[in-house]
Amino acid sequence: MKPIRRISRKVRVGNVHVGGDAPVVVQSMTNTDTADWAATAAQAAELSRAGSEIVRITVNTVEAAAAVPKIRESLDVMGCPVPLVGDFHFNGHRLLSQYPECAMALAKFRINPGNVGAGKKRDEQFATMIEMACRYEKPVRIGVNWGSLDPQLLARMMDENAGRMQPLSNEEVQREALIESALSSAAKAVDLGLSPDSIILSCKVSGVQDLITVYTDLASRCDYPLHLGLTEAGMGSKGIVASTAALAVLLQSGIGDTIRISLTPEPGGDRTLEVLVAQEILQTMGLRSFTPLVTACPGCGRTTSTLFQELARDTQAYLRNMMPQWRGSYPGVEEMNVAVMGCVVNGPGESKLANIGISLPGSGENPAAPVYEDGVKTVTLKGEHIAREFQSLIEEYVKRKYKAQ
Repeated sequence: MKPIRRISRKVRVGNVHVGGDAPVVVQSMTNTDTADWAATAAQAAELSRAGSEIVRITVNTVEAAAAVPKIRESLDVMGCPVPLVGDFHFNGHRLLSQYPECAMALAKFRINPGNVGAGKKRDEQFATMIEMACRYEKPVRIGVNWGSLDPQLLARMMDENAGRMQPLSNEEVQREALIESALSSAAKAVDLGLSPDSIILSCKVSGVQDLITVYTDLASRCDYPLHLGLTEAGMGSKGIVASTAALAVLLQSGIGDTIRISLTPEPGGDRTLEVLVAQEILQTMGLRSFTPLVTACPGCGRTTSTLFQELARDTQAYLRNMMPQWRGSYPGVEEMNVAVMGCVVNGPGESKLANIGISLPGSGENPAAPVYEDGVKTVTLKGEHIAREFQSLIEEYVKRKYKAQ
């Protein structure tokens, strides 16, 4: 059963809708030097091809701000309309004022209330950024972070808490300060003329339970679309597991309109992994479909050959490689289920439940692998070319099952 989505406003970010009845949107962020416009455009296009529907870029220097229009132009030449979000900290008010072409090329501004200045300058500089958003009709994500929370706000709330008859814990005050920063900043933006239909909120932390608590509370107190993600998820399996644990709970509760998986890449690693993880979270939860899923068994003492492992790997790679071609020609193919099973215990049953499935006998020696389509056995594959023959059967099934456009 799909979760019932929380009702929120709908915000347009370039050619993408966020919130309302729109599907949960996958986001990512480049890690190139934005001043290197060619490298940044290339990575943004790579992220878009992988499935990132919005791409955020750092805008931290005059060189970066000057490069933004070139990045947008380069993406347009490549036929890549992915919306770009400018990530501003500390000097965003100056960059947006001095480089109007940068402001116009971006589809959204991201403002961190904790990093826009201190004292009177904070209000003035925040107002300048909102004025730019209004002038160029750009939506804004007000993104509060645990690690850069407004120190004046936190100090005031800590002092107020100390005077209570039953003070909250420091952690509880910090969580409330995150929410207060987001909501009060949104209210100021509206007072300055920004439409409530142009605001997205986020309150990012790095702990799973803290994220769930903060967003559950925030969702109950506003109708703005919410952007989800652990602010520093970590590397490898830790980052994937932590992000999945936190986001799955919130998404199942109907909370969340955009998501980003903030994985620390291996040196020279593939940035698109965070996009893949975001898609798989949404697809395995039944919220969206991006590419056919492969059901494959983990292997046991019956599967002493590596044949089924290689077959599962090659089948998944084949499906992903074919999706750019299939997506435009065979609508609905992204919902197809494919089974690659390693032995006779659960193999035939799982294969029958899939749209198309194959079941190996176990040991892999002289394999005879029955193939099932929509629950019916159609053929038994044998010999050295099972993987290639199974891929051919999948392609024939797609052409037959899903109506070509």
